[in-house]
Amino acid sequence: MRFPPTGFSLRWYYAFLESSLFIDSLALSLKLATLTTVLSLLIGFAAAFAIERHKFSGRELIRGFMLSPLLIPAVVLGLGLMQLQVWIGLSQTVVGLLVGHVVVTLPYVVRTLSASMVLFDRNLEHAAMSLRATPATVLRTITIPLLVPGLISAGVFAFVTSFGNVSLSVFLGAGGSVTLPVQVLAYVEQTVDPLVAAVSSVVIVFTLLAILIADRLSGPRSVI
Repeated sequence: MRFPPTGFSLRWYYAFLESSLFIDSLALSLKLATLTTVLSLLIGFAAAFAIERHKFSGRELIRGFMLSPLLIPAVVLGLGLMQLQVWIGLSQTVVGLLVGHVVVTLPYVVRTLSASMVLFDRNLEHAAMSLRATPATVLRTITIPLLVPGLISAGVFAFVTSFGNVSLSVFLGAGGSVTLPVQVLAYVEQTVDPLVAAVSSVVIVFTLLAILIADRLSGPRSVI
């Protein structure tokens, strides 16, 4: 590992593609981030909809509870989840790791969707209901389509947060299967070579692509 580099080569990217250690970790990270994003959007949408659309006792308490993982130090949260999963039998499993990632990403989803719902024009829903549309029809044809930009933004937050999480994944690692950031951390502790730089650049590219796609899908569209 030298800086500035003495030359240019792609052999460390080939080494990354040929490394089953890193490829398996990358596959696990992508699958985990995708499942986390889907579950976080489903749970977060329901929670944000209930919090912003209905007034009930304990609403602010629930809002604070949903956002509390942002206030708890990552090490404390990781230790607490690890102890809880030992009690319920989910320790060192992919399901336990998924639950932990959903807990971490939920606050971003709830916060983003809550902001979208505050700015939502409910007159469109009232117009649909005045035409005898059922609540399910209004939700499917009016509410969700208009919240698509917010859903995409929340999904990107969830995906990037899950994909790059280290602290929680260290405590909740699923046996011999570890995520890519944890694998990079373990590799750096033992060896320092340009392979780590190649892996890191691949992670950066995945993150930038996710943000770019989200910007294209949720950004403003010109009307011709």
